[in-house]
This record gives sequence, structure tokens and C-alpha cells, in this order.
Amino acid sequence: MSKSFWDNEDFDVFYIEGLENRMTALQNQVQPKFHQLGDYFSDVLSGHGTGEFFPHVARHARRTVNPPTDSWVAFASAKRGYKALPHFQIGLWGTHLFIIVAVIYENPHKKIIAERFKNDLNPLISLKSDYIVSGDHTKPDAEFIHKIGTTGLTKILDRLHDVKKAEFLVGRHLSREEAIKMNKDEFFNYTKETIEDLLPIYDIIIGH
Repeated sequence: MSKSFWDNEDFDVFYIEGLENRMTALQNQVQPKFHQLGDYFSDVLSGHGTGEFFPHVARHARRTVNPPTDSWVAFASAKRGYKALPHFQIGLWGTHLFIIVAVIYENPHKKIIAERFKNDLNPLISLKSDYIVSGDHTKPDAEFIHKIGTTGLTKILDRLHDVKKAEFLVGRHLSREEAIKMNKDEFFNYTKETIEDLLPIYDIIIGH
């Protein structure tokens, strides 16, 4: 069997004590994979036809004490800065991997985005049963869309509309156990499938 793309050491980075030690491990162990994903999937996303996408590997530059508990490569339609824009992320917590489309608190158009989805929840409801939604990118937890249904989605979208710090993340989580079983081709295919499922959601977010 060919070598897996992720391994336990990648996830274990987030259990290393101390900011400097964790950042060194993150830069050496995980970020080369993020750069590889960034190069490949920015081309995939640019092929969608809504403009060019650029990869942004999280630098965690503002941290002075607390080490990062997760990290990612983001994809957005700007070369500099992505947090105010709708963007895709591929990233890791210590427990799982995530592939999401994200509207985080810096986005100035959250009210409009919330209204677009509240007018038609079907694109979210019709995603496969393992798709999740979250209202906070700083927490690892998320809820399955098929479990919370229209009532739960409406609650998250109401909060996105009304609360300044509210966020909206949609995508898939993959446990570390599942992730480390996948070779490079399997993981890239899984990621590509997930992105293709999320592109219609992205189109609604940007009003395309």
C-alpha cells in the first residue's frame, strides 16, 4: 500500500507544549503539506470560473503566548488577506481534519449572506449526510446538517445576521484515524469531491 498523506505526527503537533516548540513543529511537519495542498487546490478552485484563487498558509503571527490549537491553508480571491472574504480552508485540529467554506467574523457582508441562505435552505439541506455546520471557527465542534435540519440552520443563520462575532462554516470533518489511512491520491480525491460539493454554497455566499 502506498504511503499515507497524513500521519499521526501531523496531528500530534497540536499537543506539543509551548508556543515556540509547537510553531517549529508546525512549520517543519505540517506546513510543507499545506503548501502542497495550496498549490494544487488553488488551481482547482480557479478553474471554477469565479476568479483566481490564492493560497494562504496560516502564519499565526500575532501569537505571543498561547500556541495554536489548529492550523490550515486558506483559499481566497485575493493575494493579500483572506479573512474578510469568503474562503475555503483545509486544516487540522489535534483530533480531526477539516475541509470547509468559511464566512468568519471579519466579513462585512454577513447579514446579506445570512438572508440569501434563509431564503432557500435547500442547497445546505441537500448536502451529503456527513456535512457539518459551525458558527465559530475557534472551536473544533460542529453539528451535522442532517441532524439539526432547517430549525438548527435557521438558528445559526439568525445569529450570523444579528451577532457581530458570529460565523458560518460548512464542510466536512475527517477523524485523524480516517485521515491517516488515506494515501495522497485518496485524500486529494476526497478533498476535490468536498470542494465540488461546496462550490454551489460558495456561489450563494458571493451572490454569483
